[in-house]
Amino acid sequence: MIVALAGGVGGAKLAHGLALSIPPEDLTVVINTADDFRLYGLYISPDIDTVMYTLAGIANPQTGWGVQGDTTNALEMIARYGRDTWFLIGDRDLATHVLRTELLSSGRTITQVTSELATALGVRSKLLPMCNEPVSTTIFATDGRVLEFQEYFVRYRHEPEVARVEFAGIDRAQATQEVLAAIRSAEFIVFCPSNPFVSIGPILNVRGIRGAIDASSAPKVAVSPIVGGSAIKGPAADMMRSMGFEVSPLGIAKYYRGIVNGIVIDNIDADLEENVRSLGLSVLVTNTIMNTVEDRQRLARELLAFGSKLMSEVSVS
Repeated sequence: MIVALAGGVGGAKLAHGLALSIPPEDLTVVINTADDFRLYGLYISPDIDTVMYTLAGIANPQTGWGVQGDTTNALEMIARYGRDTWFLIGDRDLATHVLRTELLSSGRTITQVTSELATALGVRSKLLPMCNEPVSTTIFATDGRVLEFQEYFVRYRHEPEVARVEFAGIDRAQATQEVLAAIRSAEFIVFCPSNPFVSIGPILNVRGIRGAIDASSAPKVAVSPIVGGSAIKGPAADMMRSMGFEVSPLGIAKYYRGIVNGIVIDNIDADLEENVRSLGLSVLVTNTIMNTVEDRQRLARELLAFGSKLMSEVSVS
């Protein structure tokens, strides 16, 4: 059993590569839900949907999110009514939000709803929200604004400088039995190349998850989302810079130090390998850019081989 912690497009791409490289039933993806929010009365789970659509093979290949070939008739009508349409929702994507909202209103948990939706789309891997309780990422900007994550990320295009990040409701969040069982049975735990602050960070802050990961004897490997001083996608580099972190795989390694025992960095950053090793981490240097499905699968296979190597080293020691 492989467990991948994921959020966003980078996490979805690597999860897809893993699902193509092993029996997909042997993969469990624990997904960030701290950027879930309500819009037009609908419950929207951006990270869950991105992972779900990607593993279902229906994600928009140009953006990495949304549904391929989707239209925006509903959103255009909302705009005609004079409502703000800053968050792009396609018509097929809208159907997901409508059904999710209805199912949640009937008393199902987000874990149950996600399973039902993913199964209907033919996803064979297990997709687990990090918890069933609502958690909301709040961005405190240096200019004094307090923003929900999607406002910061989409409406304001992650331009505000970030002073700090908080997760409202995290004190009430509890790891589900499904998540804990997956981590306890994991042979390998992967930290996908997702934003460490707002995608992986919330997962690790859910009560019970960090302890279960620390207690696991499985190798734990993070894939750096920073390549050549920039994030492949999203605000990770901007957030690291504004919060005083070095924008490099070394900065990522320092963030995850004490949690993982290995890290994957891109060939472009090979000169940082020894600095990362000096933190006590094993390092795999390879091409981490996933422009194609073949890239996803190649990186996943190299990652799996790296995990096996780490496991054998632990067994010998």
